[in-house]
Amino acid sequence: MALLAIPYFVPHHLRRNHRRNQCRCCSSSATNEGSTAVVWFKHDLRVDDHPGLLAASKHSAVIPLYVLDRRILSRYTTDTLELAIIALEDLRKTLKKQGSNLMLRYGNAENVIADLVKEVRAHSVFVEEEVEYHLCDVLDGVKKKLEGFSLSGEPPRIVFWRTPFYESQNLTDLPQSWEEFKKLKLPISLPVPAAKLSSPGSELQWGSVPTLDDLKDYLKESLCEKENSWREMAQASAERVLTERLGNLKESSMEPIVDGSLGKKVDNSAFVTSKRDTVGGGNEAVLNALAGYLRYLEGTSRDDWQEVHARLRDAEIRPGASFFKLFGPVLCLGIVSRRSVHYEAIEYEKERNAGFISPVGYSAATVSAATDAVRSMEWYYLVALNRERIDEKRHVIRIWRWKGYLIQYTVVGNEGPAVLLVHGFGAFLEHYRDNVDNIVNSKNRVWTITVLGFGKSEKPNIIYTELLWAELLRDFMIEVVGEPAHCVGNSIGGYFVALMAFLWPALVKSVVLVNSAGNVVPGYSPLPISRERGVPFGAQLGARLLLFFLQFNVNKLLKDCYPVKPARADDFLVTEMLRASRDPGVIMVLESIFGFDLSLPLNYLLKGFEEKTLVIQGMKDPISDPKKKVALLKEICPAMVIKQVNAGHCPHDEIPEEVNPIICEWIVKATSDDQELKASSSQHICHSNKQN
Repeated sequence: MALLAIPYFVPHHLRRNHRRNQCRCCSSSATNEGSTAVVWFKHDLRVDDHPGLLAASKHSAVIPLYVLDRRILSRYTTDTLELAIIALEDLRKTLKKQGSNLMLRYGNAENVIADLVKEVRAHSVFVEEEVEYHLCDVLDGVKKKLEGFSLSGEPPRIVFWRTPFYESQNLTDLPQSWEEFKKLKLPISLPVPAAKLSSPGSELQWGSVPTLDDLKDYLKESLCEKENSWREMAQASAERVLTERLGNLKESSMEPIVDGSLGKKVDNSAFVTSKRDTVGGGNEAVLNALAGYLRYLEGTSRDDWQEVHARLRDAEIRPGASFFKLFGPVLCLGIVSRRSVHYEAIEYEKERNAGFISPVGYSAATVSAATDAVRSMEWYYLVALNRERIDEKRHVIRIWRWKGYLIQYTVVGNEGPAVLLVHGFGAFLEHYRDNVDNIVNSKNRVWTITVLGFGKSEKPNIIYTELLWAELLRDFMIEVVGEPAHCVGNSIGGYFVALMAFLWPALVKSVVLVNSAGNVVPGYSPLPISRERGVPFGAQLGARLLLFFLQFNVNKLLKDCYPVKPARADDFLVTEMLRASRDPGVIMVLESIFGFDLSLPLNYLLKGFEEKTLVIQGMKDPISDPKKKVALLKEICPAMVIKQVNAGHCPHDEIPEEVNPIICEWIVKATSDDQELKASSSQHICHSNKQN
């Protein structure tokens, strides 16, 4: 008996005639019909709705290229590498159907592209514009390399392109506020058709798609022992490391929850990775899974859509959170574009309602989840794109992508020990506005970060926990800082730093707690931790009421935290806090206040780390009882250095002229102590070797 093959869902924009969006590249005169073009794929692993490929197709020959560059791939998790390999295989198949192919070459992008440009005598290289610092750095390297030689009397052109979500000629002059931006009511652009490519010739060496094991071995080749150990460190979740440290790990509780109906093999499954927890495959498979996701309320007899529905239920840890959990990785790899997702969701909504779109909301929660997610992603992309124009401070803002989310940070200084500054709840990296330069001038290198959910960093629809933020700091240390650092944290940022030192002490040289959150509990014995971290009952309502209260009282609340110098709670801080409070996703961040687990006290987290801990305590802190905390720390942790200052909750910003010297002197002392310890250990090892 023959099996009936169920075809993939055909996306709306492929089966309906509609006005096509024109491709707009970031360079004029971008085409040359008598020349060869290279299209460099990175995070745009698709043919459909690919403006760069469409513009390049006007050349007489097009060479699609993917560079296996360690600097790019080293930022990928094992799961992302697996997704990328599957997507590359599908991309090659799709291009071959058009008579083209996908070239894969190993090495640094600047060398690979320069060699290929010479080989095929390409006049143009099409590449998607980036906002992440390390990718921008790679692009700059390619640009400089190509400027070094010429074809027909001029250097090859790099044509930067982007996939515009909104129909706007100018995306670099936009309001800073999400509320003001929405008032523009910019129309959303439509996907462009797939490019028609001619055969580039068979004499070229196209390379093969690597296996996951081959790729992992390739990435390890250039890593030293420390880098390999740090990379392995990043593979384990904070939850697993915490349970191991507490000695109450239960293996069964650490496994992901999976719907029991998924044990059978599913034809046309979109869950193609080993974990089977996110959508994967090529563009066609992803759009088919999206169609199933959107139609969750309808029910279906199709096994592949039933599988999507089961995964949706598992991933819906809060309203709408399932969309990015399932589709976020493929969006970040560019297997499908954000505007294609939006278009398919809106077309389905019209299909449900006889062509009508209600002005008060969508009729399906899945449509809301999909459109809200891609619009939010696009907003934070635009914020990142415009970061230099709107930054009012002296330090250049950089972008780091963590788990698909855009994070802002700065780095200042060229010599000395590494120092990481972590802000408190509701703040952002600019809260250290008058600390960075002073610390740098004392011969240190300083990183500041705006953690996920705050400031101009992304605010996704997830459940925020102290473990999530600790993981973020861990990965920032590994991927960006690249060496152990003296970690400074204010308020809840201090607790994150202490938690990082507890879970991954190899990353932390010393800890500086500035009016840190967290209790001090004598004789503490840890209890088993709970795996379940959902949204507490009433948290959504509580978060909305809290947001309303904060927005109307931010000025007073901020000045209360600066009792000695209330003028330091200035318009800049108030304006930026209000701006961030209106960002998409801020409600989810505020919900975390009702679900924080700060039960592990500071004295427990820093046990064995006391001699490497400095406590700076503002004694007029209105949020806690500073006298009680200081007394307990002196009693329980006598090895800690404690500095009491006349300030409120944010001494580093209220009295930077007093706090900066304390931090700088501490770094000198901690660095000296560390060097003496290493020297002593080295002498001991040498002495032992002589005896043996």
